[in-house]
Amino acid sequence: MASYKSTILSCYIGYFVQAIVNNLAPVFFVIFQQDYNISLTQISFLIFINFGVQIVTDILSVYTVDKFGCRNSIVLAHIVSTIGLVLLGVLPKILPSPYVGMIIAIVFYAYGSGLIEVMVSPVVDAIPSESKSSAMSLLHSFYCWGQLAVVLFSTLALKLLGGQNWFILPIIWAIIPFVNIFNFLRVPFAPMVSKEEKTPLRELLSSKTFCLFLIVMLCSGATEMTIAQWSSLFAERGLGVSKVVGDLLGPGLFALFMGSGRILYGFFGSRINLRLTLLCSAVLGIICYLLTSLSPSPALALVGCALSGLASSILWPGCFSLASRCFPKGGTTLFGLLAFFGDLGCTFGPYIAGIVADLVKTYTSLGSILGTNPEQAGLKAGIFVAGIFPLVLLVSIKKIKPSKIEN
Repeated sequence: MASYKSTILSCYIGYFVQAIVNNLAPVFFVIFQQDYNISLTQISFLIFINFGVQIVTDILSVYTVDKFGCRNSIVLAHIVSTIGLVLLGVLPKILPSPYVGMIIAIVFYAYGSGLIEVMVSPVVDAIPSESKSSAMSLLHSFYCWGQLAVVLFSTLALKLLGGQNWFILPIIWAIIPFVNIFNFLRVPFAPMVSKEEKTPLRELLSSKTFCLFLIVMLCSGATEMTIAQWSSLFAERGLGVSKVVGDLLGPGLFALFMGSGRILYGFFGSRINLRLTLLCSAVLGIICYLLTSLSPSPALALVGCALSGLASSILWPGCFSLASRCFPKGGTTLFGLLAFFGDLGCTFGPYIAGIVADLVKTYTSLGSILGTNPEQAGLKAGIFVAGIFPLVLLVSIKKIKPSKIEN
């Protein structure tokens, strides 16, 4: 185990990089609206492109990782993530259409993020450990700390530098994936499931239990990302607080609670029934979505945003761990398919919420009924509709038989 400490640290940084990729642009959404006249639907499309590219990457990785090798794939992931972040800071300033520049940058770093998601988890899963579910939770906690760092540093930097200088921040954040390129070039890798030993793709897809895991992953991604992607804009525009307060109390507290949940499970997970924990998380997710969308109090709505981070904390790594227990020879194929469905949820959850928000925004009468302006009513309606995902999540987890899982 000791010989793999540098590998584990590099994987932690890898998830930190993924957090940068997925959470930096949302900090700029209000600036994009104001400076570039981008609508809520266009912002939703940026989210859709990010996770849509990751979806394609997840599927392709099932076939390409074995061909190019684990190390080469992870190094490539960090190279394109670095390029994408730099382009995000450069292209909107030099292209005639800033929106097109954003899309090009997102395509690059989303490809890197997708590869990181597929590769880092099986690398850690292959390392000998007494409690792999705890190790997986600790690994995924670094996504949360990365999200929190992105929100705190970027929000404070925008306050000091001014919103007009937002483009400097992606270039600064690109330093982290650039450094991690050289880490992964030298760290040792534990033996992984070989291509010959892997459970065939057809066998995985023919299993009803595995199909339930795919639904759980889809709903986990949607439950987590809908709040995470929209909480900053929701807090500022939907609840009427300032951008600094909105960033810190929206995505900031969300990331803090999600990271804390994963850390706690990382230390105490070996004593806890993971399936029961996932069920409780789904119930809490339903409550949080209802509280965020229906509460007339801005303070209570922000509490709903924050606690949804705790509700989401175990969902993604927990599903990875349970599926790995049921299909121990799944290898990168298993993790790639799970990541694919997770990213489907990450894509369509926030996108659906944004579409609903724009549609409801056009009906001013609904805002009057709810005692809010049209934009506030739209954002709340989008969050409410997305509450279907933790509900489906709860039903799907209940259908996975305990006999299939080692407690």
